[in-house]
Amino acid sequence: MTKEFWLNLPVKDLKKSKEFFTTLGFSFHPRHQNSDDAAGLLIGNSNVIVMLFPESTFKSFTKNDIADTKQGTEVLLSFDAESKEEVDEMLEKAVKAGGTIYGEPHDQGWMYGAGFTDLDGHRWNVLYMDMSKMPKE
Repeated sequence: MTKEFWLNLPVKDLKKSKEFFTTLGFSFHPRHQNSDDAAGLLIGNSNVIVMLFPESTFKSFTKNDIADTKQGTEVLLSFDAESKEEVDEMLEKAVKAGGTIYGEPHDQGWMYGAGFTDLDGHRWNVLYMDMSKMPKE
């Protein structure tokens, strides 16, 4: 059975990307601690790793062109927050680290979320969900 799950993203500058996500409060898998070719961004407690690869490395194993994130979205990466305040703090950190907001905070009563892009234009969605307020069908 699968033990780990990775998402792979191309980045223009691995060092700057690592700095960006460190500023947001993320940590990295020690497996690639001293690597200039990859960084394993740890997401949550579920052993999900977002691998960041320099574009040339990414392209060498995908054998395909890299999506232009200015023209379209190749993936929307979503993660949870513990509060509405944490959603807002994450957006503030993302902007200070060089990212941009693509989705202003939106409150749906039971779910509060917003979106930002990282340095390479990948879209990230941060959500706080209060399941006790989720509409019942």
